[in-house]
Amino acid sequence: MTALTTREAGHLCGVSFRTVIRWIERGELQGYRLPGRGDYRISATELQGFMRKHGIPESQAPSTTPARVLIVDDEPAMASAIGRVLRRGGYQTLAASDGFQAGALLHRFKPSVMTLDLHMPGLDGFGVLNFLRDNPPEHPLKVLVVSGVGGEVLREALRHGAHEAMAKPFSDDELLAAVQRLAALPKANPAGAR
Repeated sequence: MTALTTREAGHLCGVSFRTVIRWIERGELQGYRLPGRGDYRISATELQGFMRKHGIPESQAPSTTPARVLIVDDEPAMASAIGRVLRRGGYQTLAASDGFQAGALLHRFKPSVMTLDLHMPGLDGFGVLNFLRDNPPEHPLKVLVVSGVGGEVLREALRHGAHEAMAKPFSDDELLAAVQRLAALPKANPAGAR
């Protein structure tokens, strides 16, 4: 049985994952909770029946592979917090503590989104953006800069090829919404191509 996360089900129905959770909690859509984590899963067959019953057009075949996010941040507590939020949102995550490690993991992990801190030792966030612009990865990648700096520095990151930028601190919902937007963008645009 193919099981979908609430995020994947929401994507297929054209709604947010929170709407899918509400459907489950109201008994309109059958789902189950994962032991220990509390995250919901929905069988693909159940979702297809629900969509037919409610006249929701089937956009694409369900994907069984969660989108991948590479978290690049030299603060372990911040990287851990970002990872926790994104995993609850249905994403597969991996963390890199600096730009060099991010480059090494990029081709092996093949993330669709990268969260990127700007201030890191060694190769900083701007160095990573420049590298991606000059050496675009073979797979589509969107970059979300998450940094403690604000204003002009974040705008500069966008000029260097980041697709979105947000200042720390930010809420879990803001982070998840930004990653969802980027993951849903057309895939033909590698990082750095504007």
